[in-house]
Amino acid sequence: MNDRFLRACAGEKVSPVPVWLMRQAGRYLPAYQAVRNQTDFLTLCKTPELAAEVTIQPVDILGVDAAILFSDILIPLEPMGIKLTFLEGAGPVLIPPVRTMEDLNRLRTISPKDDVPFVLETIKILRQELKDKVPLIGFAGAPFTLLTYMVEGGTTRTFLYTKRMLFEAPDMFAKLMDLLTEVTISYLKAQADAGAQAVQLFDTWGGILSRRDYLAAVKPYVSRILSELKESGIPRIYFVLDGGHLLEELKDLDAEVIGLDWRMDIKDALKRLGKEKVVQGNLDPFSLFLPEERLKERVYQILEQGREARAHIFNLGHGIMPAAPPEKAKLLVDLVHQLS
Repeated sequence: MNDRFLRACAGEKVSPVPVWLMRQAGRYLPAYQAVRNQTDFLTLCKTPELAAEVTIQPVDILGVDAAILFSDILIPLEPMGIKLTFLEGAGPVLIPPVRTMEDLNRLRTISPKDDVPFVLETIKILRQELKDKVPLIGFAGAPFTLLTYMVEGGTTRTFLYTKRMLFEAPDMFAKLMDLLTEVTISYLKAQADAGAQAVQLFDTWGGILSRRDYLAAVKPYVSRILSELKESGIPRIYFVLDGGHLLEELKDLDAEVIGLDWRMDIKDALKRLGKEKVVQGNLDPFSLFLPEERLKERVYQILEQGREARAHIFNLGHGIMPAAPPEKAKLLVDLVHQLS
């Protein structure tokens, strides 16, 4: 098996540098679209054979050095007691939104084996299918990111209800974060037990908070999750989008890898994180629309910056765009391998 990704997670400088792409299994690939056209998104997530098929597609098509489980960060919220639907062009809708203590008290924790068995079955299938190829990454949404969707009822630009709860009802906020932390810990432990060889914790909306509020209201829960997962013995990656102002707070997190979004300069990030950190990232996803030579320049620049880290895993600085040309994604992977 190609284990460059796992060796890099362990702090080993690897040549060539391993690369995988956030959202690498998705709409930009015609092979994915062919499967997706057969069913709706949630059913695809809940059908192990199909979820495994689309997970493997970018491994075979692009030549990436790791597969990431095809699923969605909101999957654990359904068994907690929230109706989840995905509307084309509008994203997730969660009913009812959690805005009162009565709403919160209706929620429950989950048993992954009983409530999301399809996720664990997908992982087991993938470990068999990928055993001679690449490692498998599991994942979950971080508690604050999940909370935003639950409280807002879907996607938002203002985070009005989220921040109002944080400031007006801090006890309720803390209770919901505690519940989501328990769910996330059990969910990721179950993924590890099923065979995931690394996990990534996505804090997509952690960056909307000031450093002060992140430190008080988010970091303790992230730290608890990472600490509880240590006994699983697999690498833990923490990624917070738009988190450049939080780097000092991420420095002491018990995670093997810190993901960097596309807004950060890796050299500057390492000055604040420390050069002993393994970092992942961080090409702007829109760079896949550049001409080949300019894309090559950017890939080379990021690889050069990554040399200063203890180890570097190349990735985009957020998820690949649905309109990205598949041939450019393939070119990106090839460039990373060739130039490193």
